Amino acid sequence: MQYLGVELIKPKAAFFDFSCCEGCQLQIANNENKLLDFISLVEVVNFREILTERNNDYDIAFIEGSITRKDEIDRLKKIREKAKILVAFGTCASFGGINKLKNKFKDIEWVKKEVYGNCPIETNDKVMAVNEVVKVDFYIYGCPVNKSEVEAIVQSIALGREFRYLKHPVCFRCKEKQNICLYEMGKICMGPLTRAGCGARCPSNGNSCIGCRGPAEEPNIEFMKTIMIKNGFTERQIRDKFELFSAFKE
Repeated sequence: MQYLGVELIKPKAAFFDFSCCEGCQLQIANNENKLLDFISLVEVVNFREILTERNNDYDIAFIEGSITRKDEIDRLKKIREKAKILVAFGTCASFGGINKLKNKFKDIEWVKKEVYGNCPIETNDKVMAVNEVVKVDFYIYGCPVNKSEVEAIVQSIALGREFRYLKHPVCFRCKEKQNICLYEMGKICMGPLTRAGCGARCPSNGNSCIGCRGPAEEPNIEFMKTIMIKNGFTERQIRDKFELFSAFKE
């Protein structure tokens, strides 16, 4: 691979899954028309969904999922020691995701009983995002991640260029697409607070933004809550939206 006429060595990339649905990795595996272009940027040495081989010699580690057990903490720390660059891949890795809702319950033993019944399960007292355990160098937001954004970020990493995250909220993209505001349709939406970069795919299809990409730059959370209340939404509905992915700190 060349960049500005200079031959570059392709960095070795490895994908690892922790507590997650692996939907973000599936986004890459299902990107058939651009998968070869993606692979041309890096040498993929570990990716369970598309490779049978395993190689622990890697430069970039993509971490999908939240951290929920002690053995996951130990495994993540070992990955961090080997990786030159560590990427939190998706909402669960970046914020803790839906798994982190467990932290809202004070009685962890009750949670284990409700979810797993009598099956023995090892678990930590709390769910953590990747950056609560190790240093993270890059974040790729979304549930699931946006394929185009992944390609842009991986290209920036592979070529040693700065990647600039969008700072504005999803609302801006909605306006560009001339979408009808979902608040005018009686729906609660996190678009005014959520970081853009997804192409406003949910609102563009008539569905509310659920805030999976986390907050845009300097979100005015309290003002937005006031707007939600004025539109007739209850405190419970508002709280459920803010807490869903554990991405918004109040």
